[in-house]
Order: sequence, then C-alpha cells, then structure tokens
Amino acid sequence: MTDIPRRAVSRTAKLAALPLGFAGRTVLGMGKRVTGLASEVISAEIQQRTAEQLFSVLGQLKGGAMKFGQALSVFEAALPEEVAAPYRQALTKLQEAAPPLPVASVHKVLAEQLGPDWRDRFVEFDDTPAAAASIGQVHRAVWRDPGYGPNGAPNHRDVAVKIQYPGAGEALLADLKQLSRLGGMFRAIQPGLDVKPLLAELRERITEELDYELEAESQRAFAAAYADDPDIFIPEVLDSSPRVLITEWIEGTPLSEIIRAGTEEQRDEAGRLMAELHLSAPMRAGLLHADPHPGNFRLLPDGRLGVIDFGAVARMPEGTPEPIGRLAGLALRGDADAVVAGLRDEGFLSSTEPIDAQALLAYIQPMLAPVAEEEFRFTRAWLRGEATRLASPRSPAYQLSRQLNLPPSYLLIHRVTLGSIGVLCQLEAKAPYRAILERWLPGFAPVG
Repeated sequence: MTDIPRRAVSRTAKLAALPLGFAGRTVLGMGKRVTGLASEVISAEIQQRTAEQLFSVLGQLKGGAMKFGQALSVFEAALPEEVAAPYRQALTKLQEAAPPLPVASVHKVLAEQLGPDWRDRFVEFDDTPAAAASIGQVHRAVWRDPGYGPNGAPNHRDVAVKIQYPGAGEALLADLKQLSRLGGMFRAIQPGLDVKPLLAELRERITEELDYELEAESQRAFAAAYADDPDIFIPEVLDSSPRVLITEWIEGTPLSEIIRAGTEEQRDEAGRLMAELHLSAPMRAGLLHADPHPGNFRLLPDGRLGVIDFGAVARMPEGTPEPIGRLAGLALRGDADAVVAGLRDEGFLSSTEPIDAQALLAYIQPMLAPVAEEEFRFTRAWLRGEATRLASPRSPAYQLSRQLNLPPSYLLIHRVTLGSIGVLCQLEAKAPYRAILERWLPGFAPVG
C-alpha cells in the first residue's frame, strides 16, 4: 500500500529517528561557531546536517509532516546564509512535491466522490499527478461543460482536479502529535523559534482543510471578491465534494521559480502583488489566505498573481482589526505612550506591569522599516538581522519581548504576516509597501 502510511509504528519510527540521529552528531564541529542566530548555540556543521536529515524525512512523508515542513519553509530566509544554502533546495521540494498516489487509488477516490460514471464528466484525465500537496494531489484534466459555445462546439475547459489522500486526517493528527516532540531539533536549526504555537494552530485547522467543500466555498468567495481584478486572479470552482475539488486550470510561473531564477523586475512585481493580496483580502473578501508558501502562487503570463489552494483561510468578516494599523501608525510617528496604552488595551501587555515606553518603541520601530519609507526592499539580510535582534538572549529586544503576549485572536494574523514577510525576503522584492498599507489597513494613518 502506497497511500499515506496508516500504521502508526511506521510513520512514528521515521519521525522518532530524527532526534536520535541529531544526538549522534552533537560531538561534531564544536570548535566552529556560526554567526547570526546560532552564534552561541550550535555549530554550522550540526545545523546543516540536522537540517538535511530533518527535511529529507519530512519530504518523504505526506500529511502533517509535509504540511509542517511547508509552513516552516517560508522562514528559511531568516537563517544564516551558510546554513540555509545547503538545504534550500530541499525546502523548495517540500513546497511542491510529494510521493504520488497509485492510479488505482486515484480512480477509487474519484468513483467514491463523483460517482461510478466519473469519467463521463471529463473529456480527458491525466493519471499522472501534475502537483502534490500535504493532504492531496492535483491532476490535470479537460472538463466537459454542459452546453455549447458560440460556434456550436462543445464547451471543454482545462481543469485542476485535487484529490485528497486516503487516510489524510489520521496521518495529519499522528504526524503533528509526533512533531510536537521535536522542538529541540528546530531550535538547533533556528534558536529562538518556538514551533509549538505553529503546530497547535495547524492542528486546529485540520478539520477545515480536510473538507474540500468548505475550501470550495472559500475559493468562490475570493473569486467573487477579485473578479476582473487587474492584479489578482482566482480560478473558478467548477465542482466539489468532500474529498475532490475541481477548479479552473491556470498556467504561470511558480513563485518558487521566480525566487530561484526570476529577474529583479519579476521579483519586485511578485512581491507587490503578494502584499496587495495579503492586505486587501480581509477588506474585500472578509477572508485571509492563510497559507503563504510559494507553491500556492503563480505569476501569470498577463502579469497577474494567480492564487491556488484555499484550504487554510482565516474568516475575518470585520476585516483586519483596526488596532493593528492604528498602533503601527502611532509607532512610526514616535508616540510611545499611545503605543503602550494601545498594546495594553489589546492584551499584548499586562495592564499592571510597568514597561519602559521608549524602549518598547525602539523594539517595535525596526520591524516597521518596510513602511517607514515610500519604498522598501525586503532582503534575507534584513530578515536575518531582525531575527538575530529579536532572538538573541543577550539582546535588549529579546529581554523586552518577554513582557509581551500574543493574544489568541491575533495568532493567525501574526503567523500569516510572518510567513508573507518570509516570502517577500526570499523574493528580495522592492515595492511601495506603505501605500499598500494606507489603502487597505484600517486605522493606518499616512506618516509625515
């Protein structure tokens, strides 16, 4: 059987072997220390070998292990270059590749979900998957639309058929439970990275992501919000069932390819479009695309950003919370006392514990560099600098961060924003981000 492995002992053995292999290598390279995030923690050689083994195993698995690897991969830009380079390719593979289902299993799922005459709904169906994701794989097909076109010919449309792996739900839960025990390994790769909140959030969203009819509903809402948009393209949903989703096929260059080999102009434009989507969706669709890894985006031939995979979305009927924009504006204008008061009101700070308002402002303002000027270029170096500033235990920023809380209502917004910034840094994209915020972020007043 080559579906998602259902035997817990098999899957658990692969994941459980990771920390054992790591422990066996901790005696290596102790004379060398790597600068940046891990300067006081672990050698470059151990980081590199740990990462190689970790992502190799994650790449062999579907379910929660791959989904977690995809979520983690967008933070690759924050790692020191000499550590990130050896396994950047493995991270990219996680974003768009997984072992395929056998053809018989594909046909069985289609028959169960679309009926025994499922083939009659397609003019053509390619049994070889065109792409794979954490809980399903995508096949290219030609859809037999009812009726005829203006010239009397039958309506045929190229479509993407997403098919959920059998046993995906059980595998997701088992993998995430096991991965929650591996926090020490991820700290070895990136000290200061706490994977527990990320895993907890992924667990909460499993039920939603397993329901392709719910995903179809979200995608239709996005498509309606961005119909005829000059910048963003959302494929039309043609049909859905709990484990099969059929949408319009889109051609374009994957963002992972733009990151690897795109021109500066392509990278800048992809970054601008990503920011437009991330910031405008809550206001326009009442939703936030919550899976910002490069495998979910295409730069289309006409210049638009094609967006796929709406399994992970945040429902934000009121749009982005107004305090986010208001407090960012206050911080940029240097109003430390108002920032402290606002953070206390929202639960980011204790209502009683004293805090140095100017020190807090100095902590926040470097994070807002992308919108402090009219244009900004995100870079890996900038992100590494910020990660070092915030994660080093000897940094004043690290000490101050211990007084801050992340209210549960802001957790998903925070994670998606960090993920989007990670992609922008991978792109090294320059764009007028402040103007985009001024247009779409409630409460964000123009600076200056």
